[in-house]
Formats: sequence, C-alpha cells, structure tokens
Amino acid sequence: MKYIFLIILGCAAIASNAQTTFITSGRISYERKFAQHTLMESIQSEEGMDGAWAEELKKIFPKIVTDNFVMDFNENQTHYRMLKENPDNKYMVFGFKPEESDLIIQNLGDETTLMKKALFENEYFVKDSMPKYEWKITNELRDIAGFECKKAITKICDSVVVVAFYTDQIMVKGGPESFNGLPGMILGLAIPRLSETIYATKLELVTPVIPAPVSGKSKVVKRYQIMVDMKKGLDNWGKFGKVLVWSASL
Repeated sequence: MKYIFLIILGCAAIASNAQTTFITSGRISYERKFAQHTLMESIQSEEGMDGAWAEELKKIFPKIVTDNFVMDFNENQTHYRMLKENPDNKYMVFGFKPEESDLIIQNLGDETTLMKKALFENEYFVKDSMPKYEWKITNELRDIAGFECKKAITKICDSVVVVAFYTDQIMVKGGPESFNGLPGMILGLAIPRLSETIYATKLELVTPVIPAPVSGKSKVVKRYQIMVDMKKGLDNWGKFGKVLVWSASL
C-alpha cells in the first residue's frame, strides 16, 4: 500500500509539471504612466521655483499621462516600441514625451542593442553592447497580467533606484526600455525619482516579427554619447537637467 501511495504521488507531480507552461515568444502590451505633477513638485521643492507659476501649470496639464507600448520577443531578441501616439496627452515636463519613431531591440544572443531615440533636436541610432545591471532579488511577489512576479532592485546613474518585477514563466531575460538580465521577463518597472511606472497589461501568444532597423538620417553613436550630449546641453539646468539625463538613460 505504501508503494502504491508513492507511485500516485509521483504521477501527480509529473502531471503537475507537464501543465506548467514556459513561454519563449509572443507580444507583451505595457502601460507607461508618468506622474508629472509629482515630478514637478519635487523639482520645485529642490530648486526653490516660483510656487504660483507651478500651480498655474498644474491647472493646464493633467496629473498623469499614459502611453502604451508593446514588446515583441522570442528566445533571441526583444523589440520594444510605443504604439500610436496619444493626441490627448499633454506633457508638462519637456523631454519626457516619447516618440513613435523610438525603439529598442535587444539581441540576447550576442548581447547587443540597437536603439532609435529622439531627444530635443537630435535623433540617435545606437549600436552598442547591452547595458549591465546589478540586480538584488527579493522574496516579494506581485501578480502582473496574470503572472506571479518576483521583485528585484537595481540602480542607474549611480543613485536612481529602479524596482522591477519579473516572471520566470516567460523564459526570455528581457524587459521594457533597456532593462534585462533577470531570470525571466520583466513585466513591471517603477522608477520613483522619475515618477514613472511601466506595467504589463496582457500577453499575446503570437509569432513575433522583429524588423532589422536602419539608421536613416539618425546620428549613429554608442550609448554613452547620448549621455555626453545630454549632460553638456543641460549642465546649467539644475535638478530639471538631472531628471532629463536619468530619463534618457533608461
């Protein structure tokens, strides 16, 4: 009887494992929310800006602006881009508005990045190695788009904390923007100092088509050149300049 019981348990375990689905390709929809009133208040407090001027801006611009992005992915690549621009969005903080032409393709096999990014008067086409992040994985769990996700933390620009939530049910080590390197797909991001969050809303099991982008008229550079140009152009902009540099580094 003991042996029969053990056999039943073993069969149940095998059946349970067989039902576990590990996903290696598809399309993820993400919603990016930018709490621009919160960021403006932070800048206002640190820079001692005119409170009356800031209050007038808040009457004109919405507290939060939302944009929708998608990521097509397979075992070797991720392709992250914005969907059609939302004409109702009114961005208070110049430089935070994404462009339809922006895209990020991460080649996970050879660990390289292709990125098109419009910033102020410049359009950049980046060909570089994938950025590396030092992640600290915690035991905190959260459900995102029907997936159990584990929390991880890293920093960018030396001091800007980024909180990520990833699932190992999607076995591709990518994520929105340029984030990568966790044991599964990143479905949630929060960057408190930028008042920004990016969370997945759904997964579609479609066959992804990842194009080979061309530079066109964009300036072909390494990733660090964007930071050099941003810091040079925003050197006298105080906290406002800092947050723009942080945002450009995502």
